[in-house]
Amino acid sequence: MWEADTIEPLKHVYNELFIKDLAEKFAQTSSEFDAEPFKRLVFQEDWEQLELKGRMRRVTESMHACLPADYEKAMEILRQAAPYFSGLSALVFPDYVETYGLAHWDLSIKALEFFTPFSTSEFAVRPFLIQDQGKMLAQMLVWSQDQNEHIRRLASEGCRPRLPWGLSVPSLKKNPSVTLPILENLKADPSRYVQKSVANHLNDISAIQPDLMKQTVQNWYGTNEHTNWIVKHASRTLLKKGDPAIMALFGYGDHPSVHVTDLKIVQNPIQIGEKMTFHFTLQADKPLKLRVEYAIDYVKARGTRNQKVFKITEFETDTTLHREFVRSQSFQNMTTRKHYEGTHTLTIIINGIPKASIDFEVTEDSNS
Repeated sequence: MWEADTIEPLKHVYNELFIKDLAEKFAQTSSEFDAEPFKRLVFQEDWEQLELKGRMRRVTESMHACLPADYEKAMEILRQAAPYFSGLSALVFPDYVETYGLAHWDLSIKALEFFTPFSTSEFAVRPFLIQDQGKMLAQMLVWSQDQNEHIRRLASEGCRPRLPWGLSVPSLKKNPSVTLPILENLKADPSRYVQKSVANHLNDISAIQPDLMKQTVQNWYGTNEHTNWIVKHASRTLLKKGDPAIMALFGYGDHPSVHVTDLKIVQNPIQIGEKMTFHFTLQADKPLKLRVEYAIDYVKARGTRNQKVFKITEFETDTTLHREFVRSQSFQNMTTRKHYEGTHTLTIIINGIPKASIDFEVTEDSNS
């Protein structure tokens, strides 16, 4: 859901065609709805400067100004229009509930449940969690057993402790264990859409209370194939950190028989904008389960260094092993990472254990 330089900015989902279609649906439902004032309210002078969330809220506020003042009547119009829209643009429907529905709890909760299959109500439920966490979590527990996968996903995604783009709910960060009953209901869900949400939820918890997350996945693992997928995906951050308990859970031990040899960087130094190509040999003298990664200690703007881990592969050997690896890593500047001159370090990691390292220099692009 993030904007990128190489694609159309996401804010453009809220465009003239969308507003025209939205106004037409409202007018078909309510003879009192006047499309022209609605459009004027949306397309004010600052419209082009508004980003995605700003545009969404502008549309929501314009809807509120032009729909009936009675919340229940407005909800009925929105319910009839919502099925004709989907994706990011349809976030305006739950956003209306988030903005104007806190004083109408029962009606609003039903509306969020209705709207979520067309887009997602995960952001709109956050103010309701803040207003009455116990009541909202009880509702999410009910949602976690719904027949509709979108509603089951909402049960997990809406109460994530660290929901991207979502309003912060400090109490969930302080005590994430309160959401575990919801996740328990979803731990064997057959829907990959739901499974990803549960895994991301647990990954959030791993950053706040890693022991709680590890205890949960240790209790779950091995009980169901869907659960196993969730546990593996949820453990991705701790796997990259080489957490011993998580490594052991998946059978990735520190085996003295595993050796990394002949680690070399093809070109050293490397100019910013180039690719660094490296190769190494992995050897083992008995069958093993292996997770192969590499890490780069990047030089930052102030001369400090920050390590980033990249996964290469996971596999099991049924015999002794002698395998060569060749990989490349781009040092092209991007919006998400800027490169700096200095001494970097490449490390080969096997089952969470650093096995070999080599320094290399990064220099400025000679053409810049």
